[in-house]
Amino acid sequence: MGMHSVLEVIVGFLYSVLILAVIQPLLDPIDSFYLTSPHAPLLIVSLHVALGLLAFTLDSWSTSRGDTAQALGTGAGAALASHLNHLLGLAPDPPLSQLPFALQPLSAALVGRSLLRLAVGVAALLATRAVMKALTIPLVCRAVGVPCDDVRRARQHMEVELPYRYIVYGTMGFSCVFLVPLLFSHLNLS
Repeated sequence: MGMHSVLEVIVGFLYSVLILAVIQPLLDPIDSFYLTSPHAPLLIVSLHVALGLLAFTLDSWSTSRGDTAQALGTGAGAALASHLNHLLGLAPDPPLSQLPFALQPLSAALVGRSLLRLAVGVAALLATRAVMKALTIPLVCRAVGVPCDDVRRARQHMEVELPYRYIVYGTMGFSCVFLVPLLFSHLNLS
């Protein structure tokens, strides 16, 4: 199966079910706190950074370390964007009388609009990622005192890789949930 055995996959699935069973009753209060509390942004960032730091005590470089920081950063960025959307009233819940939404009939205009949204959204996200990568690696290397002339080698240091992934993909999560929909709204593509 590659890097995981069948037993590891089964145990991972069962562990996920157990976690969901415990956390599911808490999701509504957590969601409400994330969206409405003035302390939510601080807690979101602190919690995701702490989880990233607690998860990694490896002395050697590992791809899973960067992947986990990337997932945590994306989640933090999306949670912060959700908080901001709620704070600014940009993503109100529809009234129950409007639910479920009716599907629009498939037309060439709908397909064209969807493809345009896809192209604009992907272009915006790729540009955001490129800018953030170009800015973050040199800044983090300079901040922690690691030479950044060889980016590949510099990223193998935990003190470079974790902030780099967290910042770049936190910005990506924020862009997906807040900036790109705002761009769609300004371009009348909502």
